[in-house]
Amino acid sequence: MLSNLVNALPNFHHTDSGQFFLMAGPCVIEGEDMALRIAERVKGITDRLQIPYIFKGSYRKANRSRLDSFTGIGDETALRILQKVGREIGVPTVTDIHESGEAAFAAEYVDVLQIPAFLCRQTDLLIAAAKTGKVVNVKKGQFLNGEAMQFAVDKVRQSGNEHVILTDRGNSFGYSDLVVDFRNLPVMRRFDVPVVMDVTHSLQQPNQASGVTGGQPALIETIAKAAIAVGADGLFIETHPTPKTAKSDGANMLPLDQLEDLLVKLTRVREAIR
Repeated sequence: MLSNLVNALPNFHHTDSGQFFLMAGPCVIEGEDMALRIAERVKGITDRLQIPYIFKGSYRKANRSRLDSFTGIGDETALRILQKVGREIGVPTVTDIHESGEAAFAAEYVDVLQIPAFLCRQTDLLIAAAKTGKVVNVKKGQFLNGEAMQFAVDKVRQSGNEHVILTDRGNSFGYSDLVVDFRNLPVMRRFDVPVVMDVTHSLQQPNQASGVTGGQPALIETIAKAAIAVGADGLFIETHPTPKTAKSDGANMLPLDQLEDLLVKLTRVREAIR
């Protein structure tokens, strides 16, 4: 399942250690210095632990609760930063796209195009992403079960692209919370694609009265350990040096200085189940 991913991504070397891979970075690109600093720090940690790494950063946040919420520093500016991270740090990069017209544009700068969960059924978007030839990471909708993601995989493959990842990010539970059904991970692995657990977004508490999404970051370790235990190929973790000052999703992000300790624990879980 990982062979297509390894072959499709520059600077992505899946080791014989059998470790999971990591997608990690800030929720949104806030500036060049911060992006490079986060990527360099995470790359150092993952190199030591032999964990393949993909830098994550949204160049624009299209799905915000309030009109005055931060959405980005400018599309091309942020994409050029992602491109610079890839070249200078030597890692693949991933970013979200929201409309079919964004696919070819974003593909000029990054290695993986990510389809947000609430857009995973958008046929035109999936086709446009597939036709770029880039790896396509489709997040499972909060309103879908794992079985339903077969159709998203089919849309990408039938558009001529075999490089697909599926990422779970929990399911809607009530009006302002999410719950993770870990049955979805082995179900989606049956489609012969790498399967990722989005740890931090699955701990969001959306639709708060304040218009600012809440979260439960204290449970990041719990969700991550469980995902590795049931066989996730990769983890998605948003991290920031100071989540309280982050311009987006700070309530559910992992402080950067806690990442290494978490990854060490997760490598031990991986070793125990092999």
